Amino acid sequence: MYDFPLTGAQRKKLRGIGQTLEPVLKLGKSGITREFLLELQRALNAHELIKVRLLEKDRDVRAELCERIADEGRCVCVGAVGGTALFFRRQEARDKQRVEI
Repeated sequence: MYDFPLTGAQRKKLRGIGQTLEPVLKLGKSGITREFLLELQRALNAHELIKVRLLEKDRDVRAELCERIADEGRCVCVGAVGGTALFFRRQEARDKQRVEI
């Protein structure tokens, strides 16, 4: 599991930035596939902070999906509201870091 501890203030700031983002990925009925995880990695490498649209209707299932995405995608789920979730992974190189927290 990706472990990048965020303070409450950092999470709040990231959620604020996430308000203006459009969903980069959609997770549909096929679930978390290898292709989805590859696209997730590409998006996180390019943007650090991304929004994912979850098409699942059940709240509990969406929460489990967020945990699995964060675990398998080596990122942190910053927050989820309704059918959208926000994921963050800090770039290693300082010159590639796009989000200031």
